[in-house]
Amino acid sequence: MKGRWSAKMRAALATGPKRGLSQGVSSLFFALAVSAMLAFCLLPVIWQLLTALKPTSELASLPPLFPSTPTLDHFRTVFAERPFARILLNSTVVAACTTVLCLALGTPAAFALAKLRVRGQRIFLLGTLAVSMFPPIAIVGALFLLIRTLHLRDTYWALVLSDTTFALPLAIWTLVSFFRDVPDDLVRAARVDGCTAFQILRHVCLPVIAPGLVTAALLTFVFTWNEFLFALTFTTTAAARTVPVEIALFPGLHEIPWGEIAAAAMMVTVPLLVLVGLLQRRIVAGLTAGAVKG
Repeated sequence: MKGRWSAKMRAALATGPKRGLSQGVSSLFFALAVSAMLAFCLLPVIWQLLTALKPTSELASLPPLFPSTPTLDHFRTVFAERPFARILLNSTVVAACTTVLCLALGTPAAFALAKLRVRGQRIFLLGTLAVSMFPPIAIVGALFLLIRTLHLRDTYWALVLSDTTFALPLAIWTLVSFFRDVPDDLVRAARVDGCTAFQILRHVCLPVIAPGLVTAALLTFVFTWNEFLFALTFTTTAAARTVPVEIALFPGLHEIPWGEIAAAAMMVTVPLLVLVGLLQRRIVAGLTAGAVKG
């Protein structure tokens, strides 16, 4: 026995350094991969910030990489010479209304597809996926004719309704996965207690899938905020024009105001990043609370 245990100990000591070395190499490789990914994602944002802070005389020269005298003139120009405050309001209204409409329509649809016996569930889900994958450029002409006939051009409703067409399938697919995670025992118990389908949705499922609602709202809001094609086609003035279109119209005939473009891009990106960060923390908190309650 003593000889057998000593042999095992010698084998463990022999393989121990090799195993520790392999784990160290794996950790180093993982750290390098994460660092490269972070650099790939953050460097364009940092470059935009440096461009927004550079004086106009230094925009076309490199070096210096960093501005010699940081300035906020580009930020002031964006608001002083352009209706950018109105544009920000337009994007906020369109994105918020589209998000509310998608949640109002997508939540009961996802509940029915996930928890109720509906004929043709798979066909409906495949149809929803097909709509979300359909290229918007293929139908923008028909939508333009329809919106012009309804006298909705250059209004919020033109953008809200068209964005909902493509954002609603995304919301439904996201919410269906969360509804499927709700235990069927809860639904059956509510049916035994005499609850209707709407009462089950409101009092049983919605509190459980609260993180899913936040996730769907976040994805829909970001999708609508960044939408470009419909906003470019269905708006002609600052009355309903959104941020992506306004920034695309910054360049003139003989010059491109890189400083103003970078300043505007930072102003519309930073608040969105803050919003995403706050909602992500709420998602994690909601999942943890649901696990504890369950």
